[in-house]
Amino acid sequence: MHADVHHLLHTVQAAELHAGAGAVRLPRAGLRTRVGWALVEVGLRLTAQSRDTAAHRATAFHPA
Repeated sequence: MHADVHHLLHTVQAAELHAGAGAVRLPRAGLRTRVGWALVEVGLRLTAQSRDTAAHRATAFHPA
């Protein structure tokens, strides 16, 4: 295939893909989704803190 023809076909295909991509939009994350992920983050932080606290208690305990 001649280089000019290959370049022309590539340009046409790229223009078609670009035009088609404008028609497709991803849905915005709704409030419910954002609140859900915020709750997951809070839960992960709380479990990490409880593990750190439990580890601190275990090392602080010295039987007599």
